[in-house]
Amino acid sequence: MNKGRVFLVGAGPGDPKLISVRGMEAIQRADVIVYDRLANPRLLKHRRPEAELIFVGKLPDKHILKQEEINQLLVDLALQGKIVTRLKGGDPSVFGRVGEEAELLADNNVTYDIIPGITSSIAVPAYAGIPVTHRDFTSSVAIVTGHEYPNKTYSSLNWEHLAKAIGTMVFLMGVANLEQICRELIRCGKPPEMPVALVRWGTWADQATITGTLADITEKVREANFKSPAVIIVGEVVKLREKLAWMEKKPLFGKRVLVTRARSQASELVDLIDDLGGEPVEFPVIRLQPPSGQEARQALDLALERLQEFDWIVLTSANGVEFFFRRLRELGIDVRRMGNARIAAVGPKTAEALAERGIIADILPAKYQGEGILDAIQGDLNVGQKVLLPTADLARDYLPSKLKELGLEVTEVDVYENVLTTDDGEEIIHLLQNQSIHIITFTSSSTVTNLLEALKQLGMEDPLSLLQGVEIAVIGPKTAETVLQAGLSITYTAEEATVASLVQSMIQGGGNPA
Repeated sequence: MNKGRVFLVGAGPGDPKLISVRGMEAIQRADVIVYDRLANPRLLKHRRPEAELIFVGKLPDKHILKQEEINQLLVDLALQGKIVTRLKGGDPSVFGRVGEEAELLADNNVTYDIIPGITSSIAVPAYAGIPVTHRDFTSSVAIVTGHEYPNKTYSSLNWEHLAKAIGTMVFLMGVANLEQICRELIRCGKPPEMPVALVRWGTWADQATITGTLADITEKVREANFKSPAVIIVGEVVKLREKLAWMEKKPLFGKRVLVTRARSQASELVDLIDDLGGEPVEFPVIRLQPPSGQEARQALDLALERLQEFDWIVLTSANGVEFFFRRLRELGIDVRRMGNARIAAVGPKTAEALAERGIIADILPAKYQGEGILDAIQGDLNVGQKVLLPTADLARDYLPSKLKELGLEVTEVDVYENVLTTDDGEEIIHLLQNQSIHIITFTSSSTVTNLLEALKQLGMEDPLSLLQGVEIAVIGPKTAETVLQAGLSITYTAEEATVASLVQSMIQGGGNPA
């Protein structure tokens, strides 16, 4: 068997978008991903579906595997012929013990790559508004382990040199030893009033910062119960934080938002939340797929085979457009067979999806929802006309029933179906149990019912209790009705049926709560 290969990858400080392109490629190539707690779980969603995940995370007081065992695990997996990605928080060469892992790989003639990451020693202060160098304050910076002392019988750190020669000092893994770090620096000449900042969980939704001086920071940290993981910054540059704290000025800073939309639909909402300082967490309780039932597939294909017979084709969602044209391609049906059929789109997103395929909707209502499309086309309808209505399997029956009442011949077919999925559900339950989810977004009734059902399938007998205290944001009156019927309360309601409006309601602090 051929030997495998190991990628020793820096995952960056937490924000998943701070990983390098090469690091992302290593995740996408891996047969096995070996990761720790400081690597954002969102990065794992980019893996191949069949990739194995092995958690070797380290807590301050508990190690899942000892470092020597991790080193050997990488060798063993590679010798099985697997491509292994070792995902480590920050940069693996900055107190990440990558040297020890690489040494054993080299001893066993295993091919490996070291892929640097953005180190938390620079990124975390930057996210808190503290540049580690500034020409008005200092042109030097030292990155120091805060874990080294006093665990050894002697310190290998030259405290006198650090105190006298270095402008900014960044200590990693030093919260437990903060008091002795401050004492040593003062003893070696740093003034007690020297500014100090601690940034906890920097670049994550949980980011928090506390500032003080060498003389008082220890007491402040103790009173605030400020825990690790945190980066300690000592130096005059800390004074810049009040002016430069850019991340904390974003409107959704500190909010972790659960996105329940199907992954194929979620990108716009995820990007908006991320851009506004929130941390989106995807739990796509819905997976969209072509109809699985034989009867539904046959009905769809028969309707598409006689496409030229229809006077109207009414598309009710961007997803419907996608699956409608996908099936036409699969059947080899030329879109020109739509002939003189008039095309109606239920809303702007649906019309945009049509325009991407070179088709401009004849009818686009001012009001979104079935009532709006009915009002828009009613004046152009004639009794006996044939209407094709490609929808989802869970679509409301309002529009087809009203069209039939007007004397039209309606052919309603399912072009896609909504399927419950519980992928990555254990992580979501952990976040909910720890009250680490601040907002849940619902964009359709099926996202509501599927989330509750997914939590039940994952072993939560009372999913509503798990959601108590979490703010709820919804799009549309039907979704709001489903949320209320489920026993949940609504905090934010979008004024328009768009994700942009939903996010805006979260920023403004309410919208129109139902």
